[in-house]
Amino acid sequence: MEHVIIDFEKYRTPGAKVFIGRDRGATVRTESKVDELASQHERITIRIPKDIRSINPSFLEEFFYHLIPLLGKDKFLKKFNFINADRYKIEDDLNEAIDRILRKENALA
Repeated sequence: MEHVIIDFEKYRTPGAKVFIGRDRGATVRTESKVDELASQHERITIRIPKDIRSINPSFLEEFFYHLIPLLGKDKFLKKFNFINADRYKIEDDLNEAIDRILRKENALA
């Protein structure tokens, strides 16, 4: 299959305005099956609920923990698309998470 959507609405705590923390990122990674979906689909869209104010880099770091080292930054950014109602801009938090993951990978090499 070419494309799949992961809707973060399904994984947020009722009423929450943020996704935060490594533990929550790991839980959502497991529940959404993002690792499996990434191996089965060319493109993945992450739908961010319109009233979300922030997605913490630590959450993203754990959510994408396996995928960023596997794909590298450029392929990751081509494979994953993020959509919302333009209230929250994920780019800064996402880039910080990507950089953290890649720094850890280089430190271990």
